[in-house]
Amino acid sequence: MRTVYLNGQFIAENDAKISIFDRGFMFADGIYEVTAVLGGKLVDAEPHLARLRRSLAELALVLPLDDDALLAVHRQLIARNALCEGLVYMQVSRGAADRDFLYPPADTPLTVALFTQDKAVLDSPLAKRGMNIIGLPDMRWGRSDIKTTQLLYACMTKEQAKARGADDAWLVKDGWVTEGTSNNAFIITRDGAVVTRELSRALLPGITRGALLALVQEHGLQLDERAFTLEEVKNAAEAFVTSSTSFIYPVVTLNGQPIGDGTPGPLTQRLRRLYIDHALAGSV
Repeated sequence: MRTVYLNGQFIAENDAKISIFDRGFMFADGIYEVTAVLGGKLVDAEPHLARLRRSLAELALVLPLDDDALLAVHRQLIARNALCEGLVYMQVSRGAADRDFLYPPADTPLTVALFTQDKAVLDSPLAKRGMNIIGLPDMRWGRSDIKTTQLLYACMTKEQAKARGADDAWLVKDGWVTEGTSNNAFIITRDGAVVTRELSRALLPGITRGALLALVQEHGLQLDERAFTLEEVKNAAEAFVTSSTSFIYPVVTLNGQPIGDGTPGPLTQRLRRLYIDHALAGSV
């Protein structure tokens, strides 16, 4: 049985209890972070904590734990659960209060929960065979740059993708791809340029995305941060996604049509290796 962290205590997962009046439960009034673990160490911990702080600030949440304390909690959870490879999930909600759309008093204690999850991050079947995706309308709220727990539409679109025999969906608004349901979207043009949408309120500033962009530039590859269409995806040489739970997965079909030759492309595979090297070297 896993040990989890809840409001200052490390307890068995079956003993973890949260109020039915918690605003995360009633309003999705909270944020979360997911950090990968390799060899028992955290990957890209510093930028994850920075994004956590940004999301907290956007929702006017003040977390009493500083970064050192949060790192200590993560590391204790990893040790207590003997996690070698997988994920640490963290969620912060505005806490428990009588149901009211207005925020409760500022001194309402936040709910802070963390748990670990075993997952084969490196040796993944999707990394080998590539993902099949479909295009679906992006009907989310206008602040997709905040990592909130408001993920219902992502669940709905993943279910639609599964029902159509696909692995995931890329979301489209005003004719442009914004991102995947839980990942950032990339294409590689036939002249070798790596293309991904520039950051805005329309998409999440992915931690893996940011690290990969630095690697692309470090290795002298062409980078274009711009929006692209589904038609461009169909005509691309390669495509892939980035996220903390997948690192880099190739995308091999869109709406049933092959991208490139319909297999994981060589540059995508090279970028995955580069990112894994980065993750292993920089984990803490």
